[in-house]
Amino acid sequence: MLSVAARALDALAERGASLAVAESLTGGLVAGALTGVPGASRVFRGSVTAYATELKRDVLGVDGPLLDARGAVDAEVARQMARGVTRVLRAHWGIATTGVAGPDPQDGRPVGTVFVAADGPGGAGGVLRLTLEGGRDRIRRETVAAALRLLVSQLTENAAAQDTEQRGEF
Repeated sequence: MLSVAARALDALAERGASLAVAESLTGGLVAGALTGVPGASRVFRGSVTAYATELKRDVLGVDGPLLDARGAVDAEVARQMARGVTRVLRAHWGIATTGVAGPDPQDGRPVGTVFVAADGPGGAGGVLRLTLEGGRDRIRRETVAAALRLLVSQLTENAAAQDTEQRGEF
């Protein structure tokens, strides 16, 4: 996991970009993976662990009616969490995790249902739905890895698209 965190931080540093993290089910594990990399402070701004639904709304700015209608375990909630943490912590990129690690279902979603999101400049970003198996610890670890891989892929794809645009190719 450390290597994907290091790759994410290196890719951000190459672009002069910063990162913030919004976490729910991972409870700080994404931030821990990032800060475990020496030199993380060059790009990592911080994190918000919004475990409670009202914190997603009140701190990160997730739409209240959306939360009421769909609950916290939702693709659009993850997207809004990622966007909100970039605003709150003044970062170029944000990643977010929300889902059900267990032991019980939540918001009508079974254990192992997870959404990870990335949000970046100019509308860059994306959301992944994961259906994970195993115990609570395994689900949380796999979620961290997926969130970091999503960020790396977004940074890589975004850089490739920008390079193509600068050369006038499509």
